[in-house]
Amino acid sequence: MINRIAISKPQPLPLILKYTDARSYIFTAVFVALAVLVPWVCHQFHLAGATFLPMHVFVMIAGLMFGWRAGVATGLLTPLISYLTSGMPVLSILPQITVEISTYGLVAGALRERYHLRTLWALLGAMVGGRLVLLATIVIVYLITGESHSPLGQETSPFLAFWAAVKQGWPGIVIQLVSIPLIVWLAAKLLSRKGQTGEDTHER
Repeated sequence: MINRIAISKPQPLPLILKYTDARSYIFTAVFVALAVLVPWVCHQFHLAGATFLPMHVFVMIAGLMFGWRAGVATGLLTPLISYLTSGMPVLSILPQITVEISTYGLVAGALRERYHLRTLWALLGAMVGGRLVLLATIVIVYLITGESHSPLGQETSPFLAFWAAVKQGWPGIVIQLVSIPLIVWLAAKLLSRKGQTGEDTHER
């Protein structure tokens, strides 16, 4: 019963990227570009990235669709490139965001790739794992520097900084829970349809 609920049947996704050919780098570059561009667009319309978390979406999708390697690569590169091109996220929270979203990509990809969990469960696991790592990172930074920061600014303790980040990002969490499984499902359907079309053509 539990296996039926948690474990998915054989699916066309994830397509595991092992970075042995050019396509792996192209797919990763596309996801990084989207993860940088969409938050920038949101800011142009005064939609706070820390509230709607658009950067998280593409990192998690990369892990769910292409495995943990793609998730980690997208998670590491996205905040660094975003900071270099737009100054977002600000330097005070750049390290913790880099670690946080890299963990999302790692956990989401690993749960799908190695344990074959359904998309929703892999997504929930990534959300929990990433935020636990975020808390640990904020604590470590606080122990080293004596400061703790959230997207809202400096906080008096690492736990308040963590809670401020989670509290501000709850709309983004809802968006992720609704949109990411749908996107992955649609992508899997499209790949299945293409695969069946290719088989039919080959048989003819």
